[in-house]
Amino acid sequence: MRVSTSKLQQLTIFTTVLTGGGIGTMYYLLQKNFTESDYHRLALQKLEACPAAMESLGAPPLKIHNIHLTDRNNRVDPHSAWIKIPVTGSKTGGYLYTSSIRDANTNRWSLKQAVLMLKEGQTIDLLNPPPPAVTEHTEELNTACCH
Repeated sequence: MRVSTSKLQQLTIFTTVLTGGGIGTMYYLLQKNFTESDYHRLALQKLEACPAAMESLGAPPLKIHNIHLTDRNNRVDPHSAWIKIPVTGSKTGGYLYTSSIRDANTNRWSLKQAVLMLKEGQTIDLLNPPPPAVTEHTEELNTACCH
């Protein structure tokens, strides 16, 4: 049985488009699964609640990027999750390294580590954040009290 070259070309194009669409859909669903997970949400809530980290990034606006699926820092099993979340603000960017465990009794995730590593090398532990910076207004109140 002979098949024309144009039919083979059409079959090749169809197969390529179908495969590409399947890979794209799988990538989208994996990213969606990560971003909707409790361990991802808890880490971002902790980041957004840390004024020192948000100021260092220049956020808001805070941009959360897709997780690199091939990065070995991203591992999830039924009882624990280690993820590296790329984030950027208007000043700089970095990675939010997190570690979470799932309680077997309640089936709830809890954050055990959340460290923001900025491109410049600065590290901020979100579970033990640095004290807030002293502002001019705070200094004026302190000097007014003392004199």
